[in-house]
This record gives sequence, structure tokens and C-alpha cells, in this order.
Amino acid sequence: MPVTGRAVSATVLLVIGAGLALLAVVVHYEFMRIYGDVTGTAFEGLTWGLTAGPSGLGLGLVAVAAIMGFMVSTRRWMRLTAVAIPVLMLTGMFAVTPAALGQKLEEQHSSSPQCVIEGTEEPMAGADRESQQAFDSIGHIGHFRGGGISGVGGCTRWFVLSGDADVLQHYRAVLPAAGWEVVEDDGRRLRAHRDGLAFEAMPCPGGGVVWAGREDGRAFGQGMVMPTGSDICAAHH
Repeated sequence: MPVTGRAVSATVLLVIGAGLALLAVVVHYEFMRIYGDVTGTAFEGLTWGLTAGPSGLGLGLVAVAAIMGFMVSTRRWMRLTAVAIPVLMLTGMFAVTPAALGQKLEEQHSSSPQCVIEGTEEPMAGADRESQQAFDSIGHIGHFRGGGISGVGGCTRWFVLSGDADVLQHYRAVLPAAGWEVVEDDGRRLRAHRDGLAFEAMPCPGGGVVWAGREDGRAFGQGMVMPTGSDICAAHH
């Protein structure tokens, strides 16, 4: 069967669409790896990438190429290919989103709170080391962001959760096993003491916050760095 001009045009358009689709999946992966929300699901990440990132533009370009290829196609397999290209592109974006968010977690978060900062002067350095020892004695949940509140009043660090988990239930289990005594637990925050040190944990939307300091200290920098009664969960945004 002779090759017609329409068949050639359709083939070119389908090749362009397939190339743009592949490029869009790669761009979506990189965008999610840098800017994605590690607390969201793969579907939420895909939706956000399509609306807030370059993925939506990529989908639009691929859709245009696919529609044009479909309209000028002379064969059934070409039309099926034109329909399949954007569908496969969305499937690929959905498939790579968890991997991109997982890489972001590894690159930008740590598995435990880090208080000690090189070059810090005394007495803050001593307080940081003390808080770090308290944190290191406990098995933690979630992934910890860089930065936080540090000083003689203790060390505060925020963490994110990549799935559903009961923050307080986790610490209710690990603290006594590590020799800590839970002295307060009102269902919203938990406090424990050991050897003159104190530890507090509180869940937040998508994660939580932990603090370590002296037993007579006030958690999360409230009354010192932060005004008393301020929303500690909102402070990390």
C-alpha cells in the first residue's frame, strides 16, 4: 500500500508526541524531586505537578500533537497510538512520582533530629550536645527537616511523615524502653524525663515536632524564642 502524505504527517506527529511525552515524564520527575510534597500521595503529587508545575504544559503539548496525529491518521493503529500516548505519559508521571519524592526525602531530610552545629559557641554548644544526647537515646519516627530552634533553652526539630502513623503512640512505646519516664500525656503532646533531661513530642498536620532540653525547661522555645502559646506546628512553614 503506497505511503501517503497524510500517513507521513501522522507518523511525524506521533513521533513528536511520543518524544514530548517522554521528556514531560523526565521533567515531572525532576520537578517533584526538588519541589514535591513528601507528605502527599502519588496521586496528589501528580495532580499538583500538573496544576502547579511544568507537567501541565507538557500534557497540553502532547495532547495537541496527539489530536493532530489522530485527525490526519489514515490507519487504525495510528489512531490508537495517538490516544495511547497521553495516557501512557500520565501513567509514567504517576509511576515516577513516588520515586522522586523518596529521593527528595533522602537528600533533604534525615532519619533523626540533628542539633549539634559546628562552630557554635558556649553555652549554646553545650546545650546542643545535651539535647543531641537526649535525641540519640530515642528511636524516632518520620523524616527530619534541616534547621529548627536551638539554644540554651533546648533544641526543637520538625519532621514529616510519608504515610499515616500515630506519632504519640510511637513515642509512648519507645520512651519507656529507652529509660525515659512519661510524665505528661494529654493526647495532644507527650513529655518525658530522664536524668535531668526532658523530651517532648507533638503531632502536626503531615508530621510533628520534637524538643529536648533540661528537665526544668519549657519545650519548643516558647517563652524564650517564641511567644508563649504560639502555634508551634505553624512555625515551620
